[in-house]
Amino acid sequence: MKTRNDERGVTMVVVLVLLTVMLLGGMALARMTEVGTLAAGNAAFRETSLQASEVGVNTAFADMQALTDENSDNTVNGNWYFATQRNQDANGVPMVNFDAARQIVIGAYRLNYVVDRICTGAMPVTEPLRQCLLKQVPQLESASNRERLDPPTARQFRITVRVTGPKDTQTWVQALATKG
Repeated sequence: MKTRNDERGVTMVVVLVLLTVMLLGGMALARMTEVGTLAAGNAAFRETSLQASEVGVNTAFADMQALTDENSDNTVNGNWYFATQRNQDANGVPMVNFDAARQIVIGAYRLNYVVDRICTGAMPVTEPLRQCLLKQVPQLESASNRERLDPPTARQFRITVRVTGPKDTQTWVQALATKG
């Protein structure tokens, strides 16, 4: 015959098992909440870095427009301009030293940018139609109502901005810009 003390021992084991299950469930819930918070923080970092990259693209565009000599690399002002198209990695990022390029600091974000003219071959450019990417804008001829192309005077440049943010996260942005 079972005594009352034996029954109390079984109850204690059942309570301990239930407490263990509840503890594990609470820890799993806390971990899921932590992952959600980290994901939200990463999304916020990414969005902020994309917004900061606009400053880099605009600054690089202004510097590109102010260039007086497009045929020589501008290494005097911080290694930010290249007269010919740079080799690129598998992601399409020019293979240059971004740490030596021009830098802008916006809060906790560091922006480095480079501009390379979309031209290949030796400098100076002797055959722009063959060596460079040029923009030709279709124009309607008034008499015949046909399209004709503008002369190839608008040169194309690739602006690449690297944004380094908190926790050494990096965002890369590229834009194609025209100077004509």
